Amino acid sequence: MLGMNSLRAAVARSATVVSSNASTASSSSTTSLLFRALSTTTESLKVKSTTPPPVANQEERIKYFKIYRWDPDHRQKPYLSTYPVDLNDCGPMVLDALIKIKSEQDPTLTFRRSCREGICGSCAMNINGRNTLACLCYIDPKEEEGATKSSIGSGGGDVMKIYPLPHMYVIKDLVPDMGNFYEQYRSIEPWLQTKDGKMEGQAEFLQTREDRAKLDGMYECILCACCSTACPSYWWNADKYLGPAVLMQAYRWIEDSRDEFQDRRLAELDDAFKLYRCHTIMNCTKVCPKHLNPGKAIAHIKKKLAEKA
Repeated sequence: MLGMNSLRAAVARSATVVSSNASTASSSSTTSLLFRALSTTTESLKVKSTTPPPVANQEERIKYFKIYRWDPDHRQKPYLSTYPVDLNDCGPMVLDALIKIKSEQDPTLTFRRSCREGICGSCAMNINGRNTLACLCYIDPKEEEGATKSSIGSGGGDVMKIYPLPHMYVIKDLVPDMGNFYEQYRSIEPWLQTKDGKMEGQAEFLQTREDRAKLDGMYECILCACCSTACPSYWWNADKYLGPAVLMQAYRWIEDSRDEFQDRRLAELDDAFKLYRCHTIMNCTKVCPKHLNPGKAIAHIKKKLAEKA
């Protein structure tokens, strides 16, 4: 703004000088050039739109979404509702389609979502038979470079089936009851525990880079429950078996060099159901949207217990 005002002032001064010291023709020519420069500067300051021009007569790309529906307020059995979505007018992810359906077709559709970046774990659901996060699952596998239909569970031609996480009580539609899962997580006391606490003047509990590196592949867990609800052992023993996600978090604290209660943590897990219901089926590792390996963490817990026996 200051630059444009200065330029206008220069134009005014130039016009005054030209009118008093030169002929009328010369004045008009000089003023015209200056105003042309001003016009060019103004045009260059305008923000140009990056929106691509609309494509005329673009062929519709209709994808049908069959979504599990159940409302506890209605005395009705669960059923599937089918919604058509034009992929030309929708984002690339399954969560984009769900939001579009809720906002444009059926406002009663219920599901969890928050970050849309694969960080919060809220939108975990079963998509075409595979547990994953709706915000990370592409509708069309071709849009993900190097992806295959089997790797993201979004095949199925023109129809995509979406269910809540399996073998969990459903609150409504795609919203499972996570109460038991979080209670199991609470039971492992997932926080740093020391015998004497911090010393006077101490800031952080320090550890070496090598000890810190041991936590890689475990601390990234977002507790979405995709792994636990893909585990057959967890399906049949969810009231006793802690499941892959919780056990991996338990090992995260067992392996932390700053924690001083490793023996007690191991003793708490030494149970026929809490730990040993794991039969290394490895569904947990296959479906983890963060590409972690809960099965490996569970194996390490068993190894540590065997070494102490």
